[in-house]
Amino acid sequence: MKEFVISEAKAETAVLVGLITKEQDEAKTKEYLDELEFLADTAGAVTIRRFTQRVAGPSQTTYVGKGKLEEIKQFIKDEEDNEREVGMVIFDDELSAKQMRNIEKELGVKILDRTSLILDIFAMRAQTANAKTQVELAQYRYMLPRLQRLWTHLERQGGGSGSGGGKGSVGLRGPGETQLEMDRRIILQRITLLKQRLVEIEKQKTTQRKNRGRMIRVALVGYTNVGKSTIMNLLAKSEVFAENKLFATLDTTVRKVVVDNLPFLLADTVGFIRKLPTDLVDSFKSTLDEVREADLLLHVVDISHPDFEEQITVVENTLKDLGCADKPLMMVFNKIDNYSWTEKEPDDLTPPTKENISLDELKKTWMAKLNDDCLFISAREKMNVDELRDTLYAKVRELHVQKYPYNDFLYPIEE
Repeated sequence: MKEFVISEAKAETAVLVGLITKEQDEAKTKEYLDELEFLADTAGAVTIRRFTQRVAGPSQTTYVGKGKLEEIKQFIKDEEDNEREVGMVIFDDELSAKQMRNIEKELGVKILDRTSLILDIFAMRAQTANAKTQVELAQYRYMLPRLQRLWTHLERQGGGSGSGGGKGSVGLRGPGETQLEMDRRIILQRITLLKQRLVEIEKQKTTQRKNRGRMIRVALVGYTNVGKSTIMNLLAKSEVFAENKLFATLDTTVRKVVVDNLPFLLADTVGFIRKLPTDLVDSFKSTLDEVREADLLLHVVDISHPDFEEQITVVENTLKDLGCADKPLMMVFNKIDNYSWTEKEPDDLTPPTKENISLDELKKTWMAKLNDDCLFISAREKMNVDELRDTLYAKVRELHVQKYPYNDFLYPIEE
């Protein structure tokens, strides 16, 4: 009998492509590609090469110029010659159906853009009926304008024939278009059905929220992978899934937390990200209803990230879009244990950069700007967590007294 050895499945390899433009300098493009590589890693792909091109703007037909596309094509061929297959090429921006079709025809490998990669991760992470429905809706919306690309094998053939003077060979006229229309109709029907399903789910969630009693609601918000779920687990003593991956949390989780004599509700929400596709913003607005319903927002920031200030801006803009910009908010700077900086040499007279600012200086700057509405913690190392609990208790109690002045606290403090 033959012995079958089950070898470990190889991870797909990926090549990343980004543009350097007037609006997006080299440093910014590097940051975006770092994030794109993290997205690819989350989806299960290994990045083996990056390509960037300095241009005024993306090409309408192939995103990058012909020369750069030829360079990518040659790299793929060289890898294949060395028996190393390139599984996919991922572009940092959303591609049109025309761009995708042209690039795929030229390179002959799987082509993804940032949107399709995020959708793939969302599909992988979705657990509840609500999240699965949201993801499916976003996928169909993304697919609809790109249907033609999926049906290139049924396109009419060139070269007119027959007395009618129509294009295409006899027997091959029209099936591509017919199937395309059928698919478009099926997808539109499916989108309508999913929207109806989401309305029903939203009714159930509204009922659930009404049944939660007279308690203050606190929501953890922030960029993806800043440690919101870890903080949730610390405060709620729960086991919410937390991992060093993007979008580890996709489903909103609500837990009851009791600090001293005060119970309140704490919600962990999906993380925000730069260049989040419009379809996803629309689809996931109902996932962020807990943010709209919240009385207090805890904006968690990864202070160890080199570009944390831009991440703060992304979150603030998203909150503005959700109509939550005026809600009481507290900044929680997480991962202080991971913060690193480079001290300038005494004889270095150049102006200090972000990399030269110490944690103490950062603390003073942000505390001066936000008064008492910011804290510096490490959820993983449990640094300053007691201070977080105490501050949270004070803020929630203040809001509780304002909102429910005649409601006694459930747990009397023992003297």
